Amino acid sequence: MGLLTRLTGTRHPDAGIVPRPAEDVRAALLALDGSGVPCRVRAALPDERADLVAECRVERVGVRLRTRMRLVPDRHEVRFLDERWEKRPSDGARTQYGRGYAPMVYRQWETGTGPDGRRRRVETFRFDTRELTDPLRDAVIGAGWTWRGVFRL
Repeated sequence: MGLLTRLTGTRHPDAGIVPRPAEDVRAALLALDGSGVPCRVRAALPDERADLVAECRVERVGVRLRTRMRLVPDRHEVRFLDERWEKRPSDGARTQYGRGYAPMVYRQWETGTGPDGRRRRVETFRFDTRELTDPLRDAVIGAGWTWRGVFRL
C-alpha cells in the first residue's frame, strides 16, 4: 500500500472477486439508507457533481458530514470525497470546513465519581466518522469495485 493510497483511504477488493454491474453497486449503496447506518444515502443533486451522496448530522457535537461518490463503471471504482463542517463552541458562530479522507472521533466527557469514590472523567458521548464511511466502503468492495479517495470530484 503506497503513501498516497493510505492518505486518500483507497481500498481494493480481494483478488478473484468478479466486479458486479454499476446498477448493483448503486443499489447496494442506496440500500444502506435506513439500515442502521447513521446517515442518509441519496441520489446527488446536479450541483453536487456526484452520483450519490451520504449525509450525516451529529447535532450533539455540531458536526455535519457528507461523502460524495461518483461511480466509474469503466474502471470498476467508486471515487469518493469526504467533507466535514464543524461548529466549534470556542469559535462562537464560525464553522470550520475540511475535506478529504481524515477519520475523526468526537467525544464528550463528564467528571464523575467512580465506585471507589475517586473523581474521574467518564466518556458520555462518542462518534467515529468511520461509522459513516466504513459501511459505504464495505458495500463497494463487496461488489468487487475499488473504493478510491480523491481530493476533488
